Amino acid sequence: MQEYNISTMKDFSKHYIDQIRILEHLCKTSDRSSLRVGVESLKEIDGDEAFLCQIDNQLVGFLSWYTSDVIEANINGMVHPDFRRQGVFHDLLKSAAADMQMQGIQTCRFRIPSNSESGMDYIRHLGASAAPSEFLMVFNRAQIAGSSHSGLVVRLEEDQDLEFMVKCSSQAFGDSESWTRNYLTRTREPARITYIAVDNMIPVGMIRVNDLDTNTAVIHDFCVLPSCQGRGYGREILSEVVKILRDQKNSQIRLSVVTQNRNALSLYQSVGFEVTAEFNYYVISVDMIC
Repeated sequence: MQEYNISTMKDFSKHYIDQIRILEHLCKTSDRSSLRVGVESLKEIDGDEAFLCQIDNQLVGFLSWYTSDVIEANINGMVHPDFRRQGVFHDLLKSAAADMQMQGIQTCRFRIPSNSESGMDYIRHLGASAAPSEFLMVFNRAQIAGSSHSGLVVRLEEDQDLEFMVKCSSQAFGDSESWTRNYLTRTREPARITYIAVDNMIPVGMIRVNDLDTNTAVIHDFCVLPSCQGRGYGREILSEVVKILRDQKNSQIRLSVVTQNRNALSLYQSVGFEVTAEFNYYVISVDMIC
């Protein structure tokens, strides 16, 4: 194999972004997989960290990562089919892990398409531990949602909503309030919008949306206070937010759900979301990489 060069991505111009898109399409087509490396999250300000592997100016490998809590890094990556099993991805990972250690990151979380043989082979070789897998779901068609809460309103987050958001999210997802507060504070950015669901002036749930570009919106951190669950709030809140996003002319609305969470899966399907891919997740200590 020719000598390759690994570098930090610093140029986010269309020329380089297009090279990554071309490599993603090549890998996806060659593997017949559901590969998605998050190209839309590559930007100079508030974007993912990224590393490139090049041979004679040809892009043959790519790795990006981001963290929401300064504890765990979420990783996406790919290697050109003709340059696999030659240490490219592992060298990319080691370069990224060195930066992660400097920032205090403790663990890495990999997202592998369930139908990617090369990805699954590498993760087994790395020795990472399996974590819950997820379905990627994309909104396809609206379902008629009945309303049982005449006083329910979905509005934009206000400054005074933070404590409710911490309470709602930590109780619904089982995280500590300190971790949740840190996470919500770190992920407050212009492209990420939070909606608060209020029934007769009482907050009952929340839902966040990440506007990746002018056409794509990703729903996440969707939860209802445990004390209010089982009353049909979830479906009404989700339906209302989807309506808002469609009115904003988003051509793609997507979300992820843990494969074993059948209640949530049924809820999303009832609103009009369809499963388009399955991703397996694996975690490993950064110390085991460096």
